[in-house]
Amino acid sequence: MNDILQYKSYYASVHFSAGDEVFYGKILGINDLVSFEGSSVKELKKAFKDAVEDYLETCLEIGKVPEKTYKGTFNVRVPVTLHKEASLFAAVHNITLNEFVKTALAFSLQRPEEVNRLIDNDNQIIQAV
Repeated sequence: MNDILQYKSYYASVHFSAGDEVFYGKILGINDLVSFEGSSVKELKKAFKDAVEDYLETCLEIGKVPEKTYKGTFNVRVPVTLHKEASLFAAVHNITLNEFVKTALAFSLQRPEEVNRLIDNDNQIIQAV
């Protein structure tokens, strides 16, 4: 998980702006946009922790749940051939396409190292499984 910070149960994506010579990031998994920055890695990490603490304090003050609410449904766009293959696989194994996708997601999340080997530096799938 490159370019990700963790503090408590919160994660943040981080980036570097060469033009501004600053590290910056945003907290992931929340309904609000909370960003932070620092001119060094040490400053960035401190700014992230401070941002999380400030966000949690604000949520507590206004009675808001800090974590993002997930519905459990989302749309996924895949190539037609992959859709067809997945549908056929599910039918052959007498399961729904939804059950197959849930299983595939769970399988992938349990094996992050294997999945990472299939993704190139531009986050593109480089090899069919």
